[in-house]
Amino acid sequence: MKHLSGLDATFLHMETPEMPMHVGSLNVLDLPKGYKGDFYEDAKSFMASRIHLADVFTRKLALMPFDMSNPVWVEDDDIDLDYHVRHITLPKPGTNRQLQQYVARLHSSLIDRSRPMWEFYIIDGLKSGQVALYTKVHHAGIDGQAGVEVGKAIFDLEATGRVVKPPRSRPRGSGYQLGMAELATAALRNTAQQYVKLFKMAPAIARAIGGLAKPDEKAAEKDTAAAPKKFNLFAPRTSLNVSITNQRTFAGRTISLAETKYIAKHFGVSLNDVVMATVSGALRHYLADNNELPAKPLVAGVPVSLREAGDQTANNQASMILVSLATDITDPVQRLKAINASSTSSKSTMNRFKAVILDDFPTFAAPWLMSGIASMVGRSGIVNLLPPAANVAISNVAGAPFPMYFAGALVTCYYPVSIASHGTALNVTVQSYNGRMDYGLIACRRAVPDITEIGDYMLAEHKLLMELTQKHPAATGAAPAPVPAKMAEDPSDEAAPTPAPVAAKKKPAARKKAPPVKAVARKAAVKKAPIKVAPKPPARKAAPAKRSGTPRAAAA
Repeated sequence: MKHLSGLDATFLHMETPEMPMHVGSLNVLDLPKGYKGDFYEDAKSFMASRIHLADVFTRKLALMPFDMSNPVWVEDDDIDLDYHVRHITLPKPGTNRQLQQYVARLHSSLIDRSRPMWEFYIIDGLKSGQVALYTKVHHAGIDGQAGVEVGKAIFDLEATGRVVKPPRSRPRGSGYQLGMAELATAALRNTAQQYVKLFKMAPAIARAIGGLAKPDEKAAEKDTAAAPKKFNLFAPRTSLNVSITNQRTFAGRTISLAETKYIAKHFGVSLNDVVMATVSGALRHYLADNNELPAKPLVAGVPVSLREAGDQTANNQASMILVSLATDITDPVQRLKAINASSTSSKSTMNRFKAVILDDFPTFAAPWLMSGIASMVGRSGIVNLLPPAANVAISNVAGAPFPMYFAGALVTCYYPVSIASHGTALNVTVQSYNGRMDYGLIACRRAVPDITEIGDYMLAEHKLLMELTQKHPAATGAAPAPVPAKMAEDPSDEAAPTPAPVAAKKKPAARKKAPPVKAVARKAAVKKAPIKVAPKPPARKAAPAKRSGTPRAAAA
């Protein structure tokens, strides 16, 4: 029996049918040359030999009597692999666009809490001849970095795999025999320990809060010329900041890791700043298409890991900072520097407070109340009236810099599939993998029906930043421009939108239900502020030729 921390349990209590709280990934796999077997059966046998390597695969929840405290994890000694590892065949023609649409639907359904909270899907029928692996695991069990550790249990460095020592045998029925009295006693004991821990940390918390009022001398020494004018208490309201439904839409996009690093080094910013600038530029164009780009800058909610180096615990150890996306700045380079200044300031504040941030806190008699509030907030529409804290969630997870294999098949891509939430209908998560930056865009389908356009604008914004490195002086020690990698582009059944010049509107119009008239928005933007135009994404063919290597991901 292992108690969930307060943060872990929060992902359970805040979950509603409209807001599932699981995370996942989409991998497209190259089967071994000449493979003639049944990959689903092979994958199921493969998982049977690996599930003991990570706790998340073998533990399930035991609820406390009357939900008076957080649940506990207990071992499940009767795991049904036919339930957890499933098989889907796409209908013809089996495009990547169909694949991502199907993943969006799979991601919208809740995970069964009576079983270990994970599901794997082997998806075949792709016209490329490849197969896909879609995984989802409840966020109560892992955060982004813990997910990377789970990946180490199921992925290999060679196609031949590795020798895995089988688990030790246990008597059946030893995992779940906790009575109500035992659970209640454990809940009271754990709650008491949490209160004692909180009491001991109270002085340090008070000192940290008091220290926030003092100026950060190190931050003051840095050049603040590119700092944003002012960080507003709330983010401006947009069509992204509404109550959501359980319907999802998903898009995957790939950008070269080497090029992203080069942009970061050239302008003297972090790789994460470049990721946020890429998303920022894309959202500027996307919102301007419907004449709703706010005059105030958009704000991103960015998760920050609290995990110590070497900690491989399968739980959540993270907090969040708010970073200005500087969408009110027209010039892409100045916008990038403003994002860097905002990010540096927020990280500095977080570092001063990091040591006393609690990921475990007492919630005695609160779970049922938290669940009720979460359901009421989502369905009452109050989110549509309150000012948002952030407009979009952006997360960056460092993945493996080398190729990996699953059940003997080469993993060619690693698109994260994260969480859309009430008030933040769009989540952009990126994971690096083997020289790639794989962006996974997940959103409420009703709030963001045209998520493919955001993905296309991201590719165009990245290309623009690369071009601007040739026109702006490099930061000290910047490396030479990398040779453009032959990254897989993202084909679609329709042409990509052409990015138009964007200017911030002082009085943005509300997003209408009718389809946006993009030509009008572009014309108005050009008259107001002629700026550098992001290059048009490459036109797409209806039936792209099959290429070797990484598959091309279409947007859902």
